[in-house]
Amino acid sequence: MSYPPLDQPEIGDGTATQIAEGIFWLRMPMGGSLEAINLWALADGDGWTIVDTGLRTTETSAAWRKAFETTLGGRPVRRIIVTHLHPDHSGMAGWLAQKQPARLWMTRLEYLTLRVLASYTGQEAPDEAIRFYRSAGWDEDALDHYRARFGDFGKMLYPLPASFHALDDGQRIMIGDREWVVVIGKGHSPEHALLHCPEAKLLISGDQVLPQISSNVSVQPLQPEADPLTDWLETLDRVRQRVPNDVLILPSHGRPFHGLHERIEALIEGHEAALVRLLELLGTPGRAVDVFPALFKRQIDRKLLGLATGESLAHLACLRTRKLVADEVDSAGIRWWRALKEEGAPHPM
Repeated sequence: MSYPPLDQPEIGDGTATQIAEGIFWLRMPMGGSLEAINLWALADGDGWTIVDTGLRTTETSAAWRKAFETTLGGRPVRRIIVTHLHPDHSGMAGWLAQKQPARLWMTRLEYLTLRVLASYTGQEAPDEAIRFYRSAGWDEDALDHYRARFGDFGKMLYPLPASFHALDDGQRIMIGDREWVVVIGKGHSPEHALLHCPEAKLLISGDQVLPQISSNVSVQPLQPEADPLTDWLETLDRVRQRVPNDVLILPSHGRPFHGLHERIEALIEGHEAALVRLLELLGTPGRAVDVFPALFKRQIDRKLLGLATGESLAHLACLRTRKLVADEVDSAGIRWWRALKEEGAPHPM
């Protein structure tokens, strides 16, 4: 992997770094350890196509107003592409669509799932979700905290446009005078869109391929029997096969970088190593919250509990798909996982 000598744009002041002719890199504020999200402005005729939008905050809307005056030069936004449903990517889509003559473009499953999650705002946590986290080993204090925060997802979003243009795998989109090809990824979110421009040798990778961290891959209460880690690993392999190694990757977090295939190999190897550690730990049966030491180097506090639990369940489900572990629910509703010790059982890798 290598990083080209590009100046990082300031966070939230509307300025941008030019990546190539007509392609600009902006950063919008997030707070927390990630600090910022990268957004992309692509020249599109007499206007712009925007890729991803930032969180719904007053700071982000102020940053967009500055961007309209500076980077975008007063030219209209014609199209808003959202790579996937998470609020740092989709949060300002409704706001932009109101301010500009712009159509929202997303994959069908991302758009529909986003509408479902946004609809939870103001509702009580469903019993199914409480049972889901209780079965993973959460105590009553953790469940009360979840109940109190349930529905916060929708607070990070402006109301979505009532219609959208669906993106599909392999679809070819003309943006300005360049053709971009949609590559669909799974695992981090249901139907994540990556954008590959063969002519410019660019890949807008969203959260599917990041330079320094691995995407969160989680099982959620909405689909409790899912196996998103297998989906994610298979997607990485497909991206490696379909996108050449000479692209410059434009990720949602961190700096643009070269070395797509090397990064994909490192991500796959890292998760396979985690699966080996997890399988060894399950020589003694455990709950999802008991396997954190096999997957995470830092202590998991209340703030990280939901992400860590979802990620642990994703790794456990992957091992179950490979027929290396079994799970069963006891009379108290707690799900226990154990390694299978059959002769000739396949290694995780």
